[in-house]
Amino acid sequence: MEDRGTRNRVSREILHHGPVTASDLAATLGLTPAAVRRHLDTLTDQGLVCTWDPPEGAPRRRGRPARLFVLTDAGHSVMSTAYDDLAVQLLEFLAATAGPDAVREFAVVRAERLAQRYRPAVDAVGRDPHRRAGALAQALSTDGYAASVRSLEERGRRQPEGEQRPSPGKQLCQGHCPVQQVAAQFPQLCEAETHAFSSLLGVHVQRLATLAHGEHVCTTHIPLNSPTIRPPAHDEPDVTSHEEKSADEHRVAS
Repeated sequence: MEDRGTRNRVSREILHHGPVTASDLAATLGLTPAAVRRHLDTLTDQGLVCTWDPPEGAPRRRGRPARLFVLTDAGHSVMSTAYDDLAVQLLEFLAATAGPDAVREFAVVRAERLAQRYRPAVDAVGRDPHRRAGALAQALSTDGYAASVRSLEERGRRQPEGEQRPSPGKQLCQGHCPVQQVAAQFPQLCEAETHAFSSLLGVHVQRLATLAHGEHVCTTHIPLNSPTIRPPAHDEPDVTSHEEKSADEHRVAS
């Protein structure tokens, strides 16, 4: 029972900070490196953890590279919210009876409710988008998203062919997604969440990767220099429709 509890701590730490080395896990959890490796071996045998190879071009330390560990899809599923199948069936029914626009509208409403809940904490730190990102990460983590803000140099990423390289800035990383399995079939959830992040942070952000599409973490790029979006005041609800927001963003980009 004690070993199971420790393995859960190891899994949770990987969820929050992966890719992560065994030595970093040992230091954070107050365990010996040998104990951490033993738990990692067990989690690997169970198919819950695997090693992660940095993409080509990512910074590497001198000497023999340490192995980096991330959760597998099975590892994420163990920590996922239940009723994924029911949620998928409900959205499939909604799409079949009311059309795909109804699913998109549901995703927008859900994201706007999240934004309304997080806005007081984000507004409290001022207008700097990177400070706001830190407050958003804390709020997301409270809801189980295992979020953090990292500098671009802290993790490598293979640049997809044809994709424009993002400008310098920060990355909002979410190591866990309670609706990952649902979003894999309904990407409208991720799209609406990205729009909500733009509204909360006051800048146009770019979603680089998602757990729903097979990456080990959801990553949202927050640029250093970008046209700003005026965040609503504390007493001004963000009730702009999805269509109006898209039109506003198009005008700003132009």
